[in-house]
Amino acid sequence: MEETWTILKVIQWTTGYFERKGIDQPRAGAEVLLAHVLGVERLQLYLHHDKPLGQEELSRYREAVRRRASREPVQYITQRQEFWSLELEVNPAVLIPRPETELLVERALEILGDLPARVLDLGTGSGAIAIAMAHEKPKIRVVASDRSLEAIAVARRNASRHGVSDRIAFAAMDLFGGFARDLEPFDLIVSNPPYIGECELMSLAPEVKCHEPPWALRGGGLDGLDTIRRILAEASGYLKPLGCLLMEIGHMQSDILDRETALNGNFQEHRFFRDHSGILRILQAVRNERVRNG
Repeated sequence: MEETWTILKVIQWTTGYFERKGIDQPRAGAEVLLAHVLGVERLQLYLHHDKPLGQEELSRYREAVRRRASREPVQYITQRQEFWSLELEVNPAVLIPRPETELLVERALEILGDLPARVLDLGTGSGAIAIAMAHEKPKIRVVASDRSLEAIAVARRNASRHGVSDRIAFAAMDLFGGFARDLEPFDLIVSNPPYIGECELMSLAPEVKCHEPPWALRGGGLDGLDTIRRILAEASGYLKPLGCLLMEIGHMQSDILDRETALNGNFQEHRFFRDHSGILRILQAVRNERVRNG
C-alpha cells in the first residue's frame, strides 16, 4: 500500500532532513517551500494539515527540497522576498534584500520629508530601495542605476508591480559612469554597494558566496571598500550643496571610513547609524557648500 503524505507529515520529514543537512531555519524553510509549491499562504498549511499531497505536488516539492539542500537560498527557489512590507521578485541576477537595508530607507525618508526631491539609487539590484522610497513619497523622482541589464529588468518588473514605474527612471551603467557632468544634481544619493572584502568572502555562508551575484557582493580589496571609495570620491559632483549621501557599509568599516580623505574632503559632516544588532551599518554624509566639481 502506497504511503500517504499529508501536509504535516511532509513538513515534519523535511524539517528533520534539513536539520541533518545543517540548513538554517529548517522548519521555516520547509513551510515556505511547501506553501510556494501549493500556491497558498503558510497559515493554510496548518488549517489543512491533514490534507494528502498528490504525486505532482510531491514531485515539485521534492525538487524544491533538493535545491534547498544544495544550499540554494529559499528566496531564489520561490523567487520572492519581502522588503518594506512589499513583495519583490528576486532571482540570481540580484542580491536578496536584507532587513538591515530597511534602515537605509528609514533614514532616507526622514531626510526627504514631504518636499519634492531628486534621488539617485546606485546599484539598485531588485529595485528594493528605490521602490520603497517611491512607494512612501509620491513627490520624489528616482533614478535607479545598475551595471547589470538583468538586474534592471527585475527592478522594472518590481516597480511596475507596485505602481511606481512612472516615478523611477532606470539606467544601466557602472556607478556614475553614464552621467553627463552638467546633469541636474540630486538632493539625495542612496546606495547599498558591494562591500565584502576578499578576506571575508570565504567565510560567508554557501547560500551567499555560491549563489548570490558576486558583483553585488565583492567591494574590492582586502577591506571591501574599493567601490565605496569610488562613490565617496565622485558623489559630491552629483549632489546639490548640502545634499546627502546615504550608504550601507560592512562591519568594522566605519573606523576606516572615518579616516578617509575622500569622505573628509568632499563632505562637511558625516555620521554613522547602528543596525538592530548594534553594528554601525549606515553612513550619512552631507555635501559641503562649495561649487560643484567641474
